[in-house]
Amino acid sequence: MATLEDGDMNTFGPELPAMFDGMKLAAVATILYVIVRCLNLKSTTEPPGITYQDTPLSRYLLKSCSMLTKEYIPPLLWGKSGHLQTALYGKMGRVNTPTPCGVRKFLSMQDGATATFDLFEALGDHSTGDDITMVICPGIGNHSEKNYIRTFVDHSQRQGYRCAVLNHLGALPNMELTSPRMFTYGCTWEYAAMVSYVKRAFPQTLLVVVGFSLGGNIVCKFLGENRSNQDRVLCCVSVCQGYSALRAQETFLQWDQCRRLYNFVLADNMKKLILSHRSSLLGLNSSNIGDADLGRLYAATSLMQIDDSIMRKFHGYSSVKEYYEQESCVHYIHNVTVPLLLVNSADDPLVHQSLLAIPRTLSEKMPNVIFALTQHGGHLGFFEGAVLFPQPLTWMDKFIVEYTDAICHWEKDQPACQKSSHQDMNSYLQSTGVTLSG
Repeated sequence: MATLEDGDMNTFGPELPAMFDGMKLAAVATILYVIVRCLNLKSTTEPPGITYQDTPLSRYLLKSCSMLTKEYIPPLLWGKSGHLQTALYGKMGRVNTPTPCGVRKFLSMQDGATATFDLFEALGDHSTGDDITMVICPGIGNHSEKNYIRTFVDHSQRQGYRCAVLNHLGALPNMELTSPRMFTYGCTWEYAAMVSYVKRAFPQTLLVVVGFSLGGNIVCKFLGENRSNQDRVLCCVSVCQGYSALRAQETFLQWDQCRRLYNFVLADNMKKLILSHRSSLLGLNSSNIGDADLGRLYAATSLMQIDDSIMRKFHGYSSVKEYYEQESCVHYIHNVTVPLLLVNSADDPLVHQSLLAIPRTLSEKMPNVIFALTQHGGHLGFFEGAVLFPQPLTWMDKFIVEYTDAICHWEKDQPACQKSSHQDMNSYLQSTGVTLSG
């Protein structure tokens, strides 16, 4: 049997430490490579990509709203990861969140439901001197007490805006349902009731419509359902919505960008919210929900399964496909004639890139629409900061208010004879027949 002589061991001896050092360097290099890839550290910061038509208003906005052309700079170490931006928003909402003081309003709906919204008065005069109210619709299962909503409301109040924030039906903790129905993907009833209250309570106020995620779908659908819904509306801003529920849910079943995992987490949260109202949904006489539906809810692992077993039945849809088709703003948004800003992030793990063709096409066809697409920001993250720690105010908070300020001054400075943009847009829509496919 062959054996190693002492001389052979001495020959290999000096090489072994060097070989182990090389393995350590390779391991460190691999870890660094993974970190750089996962955190997207090589990605450059740049201004949002803007799609629009060349109009007097768009030229004015590009001059007056600097954030349309200025680069968005996320925190250096983690802000270029859409997953981390989304996770921080989901876990914390915002940092150093203020606590704006508002009054809760209760509205009785025709079907016996009780809609609620919180009203926050402005903390000073608006720069135009006008009375302006932001009517805000939060994301899925959210309400006025969420940190990202509180941060945005506080910032808007300080810029002279009154804020009305819808609390999605069934979303507020410790508030029972008074009818066997919760909020759905595109039901505009509660939002319409809030807007009507604000118009009656403040006859001189002008409205700015703002929607986040699912709320973006609701506000765009609301404006497009009836032209009268756009009366006294200065503009609309939608952030991080998916535009077509049917196409969005199909992408939620895919594993790229971990969407299937996000789908599971969102479904689990939605399941808990529905089950917290189990007695109301089952106990009221007019309920369309039965024990068998709740059984399917317990087994559900995706939003589509929950929508099929529970959500579509609140409004009597025969199938989940019909539910998605009827409740998506993609079939209504082309009727919106007021200035419309659609904001999305390219690294949003919840909104597939294919869905962004909808706002891009709309902004190419309609002169009142601007589509702003950031490289970073995740889903409702948009945190800003130098290296590690984010700032309390996000890029999104500041961008919405700056755009809205610019629109308010544009409308204020226009001669009365030129304030016919709605009529002009209506004529344009009738002459061109603009439509979008879902």
